[in-house]
Parts: sequence; structure tokens; C-alpha cells
Amino acid sequence: MEGASTQISSLDSLAPWLALRRLPGVGIRTQFNLIEHFGSIEAIFTASRSQLETVLVGKTEAIDTLLAGPDEKLLKSELEWLSEPGHHLLTWSDPDYPVLLREIPDPPLVLYIVGERRLLSARQLAIVGSRNPTPMGRENARAFARNLSGAGLVITSGMALGVDGAAHRGALEAGGKTIAVAGTGLDRVYPARHRELAHEIVKQGALVSEFPLGTPPLPENFPVRNRIISGLSLGTLVVEAALQSGSLITARMANEQGREIFAIPGSIHAPQSRGCHALIRQGAKLVETAQDILEELGPLAAVALQATHENMPPGARLDSKMEALLEHIGHDPVSIDALIERSGLTADAVSSMLLEMELDGLVSNCPGGKVQRMSR
Repeated sequence: MEGASTQISSLDSLAPWLALRRLPGVGIRTQFNLIEHFGSIEAIFTASRSQLETVLVGKTEAIDTLLAGPDEKLLKSELEWLSEPGHHLLTWSDPDYPVLLREIPDPPLVLYIVGERRLLSARQLAIVGSRNPTPMGRENARAFARNLSGAGLVITSGMALGVDGAAHRGALEAGGKTIAVAGTGLDRVYPARHRELAHEIVKQGALVSEFPLGTPPLPENFPVRNRIISGLSLGTLVVEAALQSGSLITARMANEQGREIFAIPGSIHAPQSRGCHALIRQGAKLVETAQDILEELGPLAAVALQATHENMPPGARLDSKMEALLEHIGHDPVSIDALIERSGLTADAVSSMLLEMELDGLVSNCPGGKVQRMSR
């Protein structure tokens, strides 16, 4: 019973976060203002009316809700949902809150998660695009996701029809990890035809949403959730997009967040290519292969993960095979063939591990197809 008691206690500590997230008429900035003003989230719920009025100017409904206390029925329902295996609530105060997401304007106060919560801090690439792609666009999304996932990147998208769904499937086919950021509460799947895909994503990744349970697929939710897709990621790849596509909103947010933007060019006659061409004219990186993206993201991934690596115990960053391969790489350039001979590993295994180590900033490419160990 001790384990059950600990779980209940842990869930109870999440109740104020759930209540604050549902506060009527209060946006994310005001929610953070409340925490900053009162010093802790618990203090918000013990404040007097006059104290609350100093922050919630003119927001009578929100003040009345705080003084009355949370809706016990809703709170009980959400806590019951969180008690199910694989269900999590990641709050702003949690040390597992993704570092990259903390950096964006208006980060989410909480994230509901089904699946691997720690995956949100892994190096990610967002892949987005048209809900009505051409057959080539759909295949490009799948192929890029498959190759990039095989190189160690988590593929993040919005589980929409078209490019999003193809990207998730490409990552799953590679045996990699994928994150789907939803525009609804996680007690429902939207679009409904992606129910099976959602189950597969949970097995090899995570479903994520900032929206409380019961939130329907309102049109205004999806541009809001797009900032999380780009905010979790080192960069965003736009596969196909018309000029009015929501994918361009994600790309704009990625740019505002200081992240890389990649775009695949297409036919000058295809409406689905015009958004990508506009992005390229505005400075997005034109890409033709997955390697084009990996070459750009390597240094960024190393910087983004530096704090995490510094907090890891020695030897925790790599598995035993990668540790052994790293021992065979000196600070002088060495050829891939020499590494294969020294390590006894296959060419495919060496290439895959080198890509992952490059993304971690542990090795760098040299002229002549050689690699060398980075000083740390």
C-alpha cells in the first residue's frame, strides 16, 4: 500500500497545475504572471480577493473560480486519467520539462503526455506539410522521416492527415521514436481515422497536448499547438505546403524561436510547392537529402544537449558498442574503413553510430571522408 499512497500524494501535487490550466478567461502569460507574483503555484490558491485583483485586473470570473476552489468533478476525472499507466502531466516546475521548449515565447504551463515523457528532451526534427499532399510529397515525408529517425532523431509532427501522418509512419517503420502534438485533449484522437496510428505512436514515442481533457478539435487550437511542434525541435522540415498552409505558421514560429527551417522544393506548377518555394526565398535551407539536414543540425544538437550531458554520470551517454567505437576514434582523422577493421563492426553499424555521435557533438567529419574525436 505504500506505493499506492506515494502515487496518490504525487498526483495531489499536480492538482493546482490542473486547476490553473483550466482557469477561465486567463491565458498562458497571465498564468505565469500569477506564479511569479505569488512565488509558488500553491500560494495562488490561498490568496485573498484583493491580492488576486492586483494581477487579475477585471477578471472577476477567474477570481471567483480561484476563491471557490477547483471543480472537484473535473479534477477527479483528470487525476484518474493520470493514474493510468503511461499517462503523465509535465509541469513548468518539473526538471524534465524540455530545455528547448522553455526558451520559446509563451511556453505551455503543463503538458499532458501518453507514452515516454523523457522523450520530449531528446533531439527532435519537426516534419510538417500539406494535409492533401501529392503522392511524391507523401513519400518524401515518409522517406525523410525514416532516414532521419534511423540517424537518431526523434520525428515530431501533429498527427494530421497527409504529410504529418506519413512522417510519423516513416519513423515507426525505421524502428525509431516519434512524438505527435495534438490540438485536442488526449482523451480523444483527432482525426479519428488516425486512431490506430496513435496507438502505434504511444508504443514507440509519445502523444502530447497542452489542452485539458475533453478539449474538442477547435480550429483555433491548431495554430497554438504548432508552436510546441517547432519549440520541441531543433529544426522544422516543410515537405509540401500551399501558400495559405498551416505548415507555414509552424515554420514562422520556428523562425521566431531561432530554430532551423528546411524546405523541399517541388514543381513550379504544383500549388503544394509554392509555400516551400516561398520559404526558400525567405532563407529556409533547400534540402534534397536527409544528409543535408543532418549536416546542419549536428552543431545545434551538440549545443542543445550540452547541459543534459554535463549532468549525466560518466558512460551514461552511449551504449557499450558506441563507447567501444569511440575508443577507436582518435583526435587525428581516421577513415571509416579503418574503424570497421578496428572495431569488427559492420559498415552499416559504424555509419549509424557515427551519425548519432556527430549529432551529440562527440565526433566531427573531416575532408576525405574521415572522422575525428572532438575535444570535450
